[in-house]
Amino acid sequence: MMTTRQPKAVCYVRVSSAAQVAKGHGAESQAARCEEYARIRGYKMVKTFADKAVSGSLTERPAMKELLSFLRQHRKDNVRVIIDDISRLARGVMTHFALRQAIVSAGGMLESPSREYGEDPEDDVLEIIEAVFAGEARRKNTEQTRNRQEARFLNGYYPFSPPWGYVSETRPGQGKVMIRKEPLASIIQEGLEGYASGLFQTQAEVKRFFEGQPNFPKTRFGTVTNETVKRILTRTLYSGMVGMPAWDVAWRQGHHEGLISIATFEKIQQRLKGKSYAAARPDLDAEFPLRGAVECAECDKPMTSSFSTSKTGAKHAYYMCFNEDCSSCRKSIRRDEIEGQF
Repeated sequence: MMTTRQPKAVCYVRVSSAAQVAKGHGAESQAARCEEYARIRGYKMVKTFADKAVSGSLTERPAMKELLSFLRQHRKDNVRVIIDDISRLARGVMTHFALRQAIVSAGGMLESPSREYGEDPEDDVLEIIEAVFAGEARRKNTEQTRNRQEARFLNGYYPFSPPWGYVSETRPGQGKVMIRKEPLASIIQEGLEGYASGLFQTQAEVKRFFEGQPNFPKTRFGTVTNETVKRILTRTLYSGMVGMPAWDVAWRQGHHEGLISIATFEKIQQRLKGKSYAAARPDLDAEFPLRGAVECAECDKPMTSSFSTSKTGAKHAYYMCFNEDCSSCRKSIRRDEIEGQF
């Protein structure tokens, strides 16, 4: 007796938003429908490939690359590639047919519980029409999302993920509103006010301050990047304002509490542009009397100074060189060690 080998099938699912991934919506239900389709057809489902938080307009997708590689390795099996709906494969005509051809070239056969993929001209026309509608739906969704976000801006709300120092809270009649997230909000506030007032004379000193805070996010090397400091110093949201000039939405007072005042924010921007200098805080001389007077032994550049907080909460004072071209850059020397020589 001759036996017929059970056809193999794989499932390809895709969800476009991070929210769908976080809530578990979309991908699981797509996979369930594909598995049920395979069971009814008598296919052996061997694997599921899932692209999560990936736009339907893209052809370069991690899971799709894995799928095509799998098909090439099992070309002789004529593997069925099952998708829940045409929009799960792509959201646009060009992208759809590029991926469709890639699947066929790799040895796969595209199937879906939503439609049959034939080879005659009439099927091709219907497939083109569906791909066009899928692309138009993506464009409409993008446009509607943009309109909702712009409306939130106009009403004084920030529609995106909150920056460091804030967290979103849902309030009746307002939707999501940013509120302070402690202790990070106070750390950022101290860094901003310190730079505006002259407590921190340079961005490097702000960086050093953040690095000394156990609750401030750092790289895997335990450092804070210059880009992070610059982004915080120039983030208008921290002044309590919202806006999107790129969308022609002027800055306006937001419904969230600013970490600093607008005047303080403007002072910071002037300092960054080099158009003004903040007077040193009155007690700086008492804390670091040799600031600006003591020089690095390696490069002869003036050393700066700051406090560092240990894990126990104790503060330690240091002098250090921030000349990037110096071999002693960022090497700290205890205040007592230097001042004890005078």
